Amino acid sequence: MHIPRLFSLGAISLVLATPPAILSAEKKRKRPAPVVSPTLHEDGRVTFRIQAPGAEEVFVSGEMAKGKHLMTRGEDGIWSVTLEEIEPGLYGYSITIDGIKQLDPGNPALKPMRSPRTSILHLPGEDHAYDFRADIPHGTVHYHGYHSEPIDRFREMQVYTPPGYETNDESYPLLVLQHGHSDGFGTWVAYGKVHWILDNLIAEGEAVPMIVVMLDGHPIPESYGNGRSSENTRELQLDLIEAVLPFLEEKYRIKPGRKNRAITGLSMGGLHSLTIGLNELKKFSHVGAFSAAIPEVDAISEALDDVEATNAALDLFWIACGRDDFLLDENRAFVQALEEKGIDHDFLLTEGGHSWPIWRAYLEDFAPLLFR
Repeated sequence: MHIPRLFSLGAISLVLATPPAILSAEKKRKRPAPVVSPTLHEDGRVTFRIQAPGAEEVFVSGEMAKGKHLMTRGEDGIWSVTLEEIEPGLYGYSITIDGIKQLDPGNPALKPMRSPRTSILHLPGEDHAYDFRADIPHGTVHYHGYHSEPIDRFREMQVYTPPGYETNDESYPLLVLQHGHSDGFGTWVAYGKVHWILDNLIAEGEAVPMIVVMLDGHPIPESYGNGRSSENTRELQLDLIEAVLPFLEEKYRIKPGRKNRAITGLSMGGLHSLTIGLNELKKFSHVGAFSAAIPEVDAISEALDDVEATNAALDLFWIACGRDDFLLDENRAFVQALEEKGIDHDFLLTEGGHSWPIWRAYLEDFAPLLFR
C-alpha cells in the first residue's frame, strides 16, 4: 500500500505523492512516425511525401524531371506524388508549399547552401564517375576550422587526400576547387561528389593522385548577393595565399613549387579562380573555369597584357561553358579576347546550362589534364 509523505513548513503542509516506477502503456507519450521521403521503388519510380495539412497547393520540382509535379493530399494531411522511371543520377530538388520553396523535411540529404532550399536525390548508376564504388581504394575528406590572420575572420574548409595517403609517405600536388555563389565550402563534397570522382579517376589511372582544398568563397559574409565584388575576391585571395597555403604545406605532404598547384571553380568560383590564378602565376601553373562569371579586365590586366610571361607560366588554361548557360556570352567574349591577344588556352563548349550535372562532368574532364 502506498503511504504519502507529509512535510510541514511552518504554516504550510505539503503532501508529495511518489510517482509510480512504471507508467502504464496508455499514459506513455507516443511519438508520431516520421514522414519518409523520397521512397525509391525497384522499378525506378520515386515517391515524394510531405506533411502539410493546411496547404492549398504542393508540388515537387528539380533536376530529375522538367516542370513542377503537383502532389495530392491524403486524409492524413500528407501530400504525395510518384514520378515514373527516373534515370539513375544525382539530382537536386525542392518542395514548394503555397508558393514557398523549401527542403524536403523527410530527407536528411541536403545540398549545402547559403539559403538551403535543395534536397538531394541520388539514384546510383554503374556508369557515373560520381558514384561510390566499393571495389576500389578510397580517399579521405578532412574538415578544418581556422582563424585567418590576414583577414581576421573565422573560416572553414574541407581537404580531400587521395587513397593511400595515410599509409605511405608520398607527397602530392594540390588543386584549389571553389564553389558557386549560392553554395558553400561543403558543396563540392556533399553534392559534387568530388571525392568519389577522384577516387574513380585515380583507380582507373586517368588522373594523378592529388590533394584538393575547398574554401568558403564568401569570406565577407555581406558578400552574399554580390560574390563577384572585388572586395570579396581580394579577401579570398589573401586568405588562400597567406593563410591556407602555408597551413596546408605544414599540415599535409604537398609537393613544392607552382608546377604542383592548380586552381579552378564554377560560376562565382570560376571568377575567383581566374582572378586569383592569373594574378598569382608564381603560385599556380594550372588555371580552370567552369561556367565562370568573368572578372573585369582591370582585375586580370597584368596577365592579359604580358602575353609572353602568361603563356610561359601556364601549363594549362582551361575554360568550359554550356550552350544554354546564361554566362555563355561573357565566356565567349573572354575567349575571343584571349585569342586576339594570343594567350594559349583550351575552350570547351558543351551542351547544357548552369547546373551541377555539367560541373561534375567538367571536373571529370579537367582533373585528368592536371600535373602531367
